[in-house]
Amino acid sequence: MSASLSALLQGGEVLHLPARVTHARRGGIRHAFAYGVDYLLLDPDRARPRTFFSRNRFNLFALHDRDHGGPRGAGDGAAWARKVFAGAGLTEVTVALMIQPRFLGYWFCPVSFWLALRGDRLLAVIAEVNNTFGQRHSYLCHHAGFAPIAPGDELTATKAFHVSPFQDMRGTYHFRFAISTAGAAISIHQIDGKEGLIATMHGALAPATPMRLLGAALKRPGGAMRVIVLIYWNALRLKLKGAGYRPLPSPPDQEVSR
Repeated sequence: MSASLSALLQGGEVLHLPARVTHARRGGIRHAFAYGVDYLLLDPDRARPRTFFSRNRFNLFALHDRDHGGPRGAGDGAAWARKVFAGAGLTEVTVALMIQPRFLGYWFCPVSFWLALRGDRLLAVIAEVNNTFGQRHSYLCHHAGFAPIAPGDELTATKAFHVSPFQDMRGTYHFRFAISTAGAAISIHQIDGKEGLIATMHGALAPATPMRLLGAALKRPGGAMRVIVLIYWNALRLKLKGAGYRPLPSPPDQEVSR
């Protein structure tokens, strides 16, 4: 892919990312797992529909605007992300979204990423986090003055949102992003003293052709349904290891941590 990432997405291309996702819990109770997950990278307003993928329509894989950007289940899609970026002082960028799409109408995505791009330069990221209790919170990550985010750069945010019922509402997130036309690698390291979690995802990007999408459905059947089953399965494993359950706190007042 010789064109810049922005140019590809503005041209309506949808890219497939068969990602390897890992989670490793640190501290008194250790737990780790890894599995494959299918992400798509696209410009929501320009993505061309194709066999097995649609926008705001039922298909094998689909993006529905209401699933992302703003209140969960009532989102505004890319318009919300542009508003958040502009409110922070960043305009005239390509807004892209990296998602786990709906699968046969079913949706759940633990974390999606809104990207602000100029050419191949990544200037800011909104990490849109969903928990299994129907709540959502987002973290806006960028350098001062929106200097480009390089692969080795670390961006931090204070944890403000309850994700796992087996972790306290404390600590700091350390984000790293490496995204290009060749692939994507993202790591999120939550540090809370000697406790914490390291989550990573990485994979190569390629056009989301019908054969690639069909192959993904056959290789990792269930899509988002499979992901939610894996989440509950690992929650059970943690409980059996003796992890204590934390009650659900109220969500943060603000929609986005900046």
